[in-house]
Amino acid sequence: MAGEPRSKDLGKSGQLDFPRPLTTVDVVIFRISGDSLQVLLVQRPADEGEPFPQAWALPGGFVDVAKDRDLAACAARKLREKTGVTSPYLEQLGSWGSATRDPRGWSATHAYFALIPDDAGTLAPDARWFPIQGGRLKDKLAFDHGDILATAIQRLRNKVEYTSLPAYLMPAEFTLPDLQRVYEIVLDRSLEKSAFRTRILSADMIEPVAKMRRGPNRPAQLYRLKKGREPVYFVRTFNPPE
Repeated sequence: MAGEPRSKDLGKSGQLDFPRPLTTVDVVIFRISGDSLQVLLVQRPADEGEPFPQAWALPGGFVDVAKDRDLAACAARKLREKTGVTSPYLEQLGSWGSATRDPRGWSATHAYFALIPDDAGTLAPDARWFPIQGGRLKDKLAFDHGDILATAIQRLRNKVEYTSLPAYLMPAEFTLPDLQRVYEIVLDRSLEKSAFRTRILSADMIEPVAKMRRGPNRPAQLYRLKKGREPVYFVRTFNPPE
């Protein structure tokens, strides 16, 4: 059968006896803080022999065959190690592999992207949030992580046009203007208020909580994401205002 090891590839112990690529998982972790979309990066160690010493990179690392039952489990573990949280949304982004992306040898990485609220978790000491400006990161990253991040940003912006993904970036309780502002930050444009409100409420993805937000203006109804709610796919994209 195609893909199965041939007998000559097996050693006397039955183990595979040919070079195998390095296998890693990297996670693009997004949040909204203030008025900006941000990505979590980690600083690589300065130890001798480490590629790209002290450069910034996406959180990730080698698959642990003793701990990780699959690639998604590895991505979730890396997320917990760097933020202390389990993301409400984790999606596989794609795979990158070549003989040149890692100076240690032929390497393949499987990338995921995650969305977490601003107030979630405590960062590992080597981790820091970086703002995305104009749809891109200005800093140069290790390996091919700049390409992976650019793909993740484009994927997120494309899906926000027709899904409820920004709800996973929200705190436990929020107002409709809060949610609209997060959509606008990711899309980098304004949305029409009444049309946005109608679409979100008709999607049955959020529910009101029994309290209001008090402030200088009139009280605002607070909402929360419905428990266990899967992403909602809208029949139309958010059209730019005319």
